[in-house]
Amino acid sequence: MKTIGIRAAPRTVTFAIFDTKNVEVLNVEKIKIPAAFDAPEALKYLRSNLLDVLREYEIDHAGIRITEASAKTMNIPRIQIEGVIQESFASSQLKSYYIGQIASISKRLGIDRTRFKPIVSGENDLQIDNWDKMKTEEREAILCAMGAKHA
Repeated sequence: MKTIGIRAAPRTVTFAIFDTKNVEVLNVEKIKIPAAFDAPEALKYLRSNLLDVLREYEIDHAGIRITEASAKTMNIPRIQIEGVIQESFASSQLKSYYIGQIASISKRLGIDRTRFKPIVSGENDLQIDNWDKMKTEEREAILCAMGAKHA
């Protein structure tokens, strides 16, 4: 089974494809939204590209790392992107998906929530290749993809 995990930022969406059968990360990429696009065009562009990725990789289950409810400042463009991602999941062939914050992603991974941030910061508790070379968003996307097995 293949899963996808997604971590949004205001102009970029990082996604990770995970193979649950072979327990390996197949791909980590970004969808960069062109700066010339206004908000509606940007969201349309993202939706179209994300649906293409889901079809191309034949994804069964998905997860999205969403903004924490306790965030000090809400990033409106990121929240809009997270909403479009959720709508894309609902419009796709996915069997299931989840929307996760630290606690729910940790639960799906079977780790204590206090371990999440150190793992995202670079501790390789899960023995993932090249973990030390990845950025925070890539790590969060991978963790989200791994948790999607239990979506």
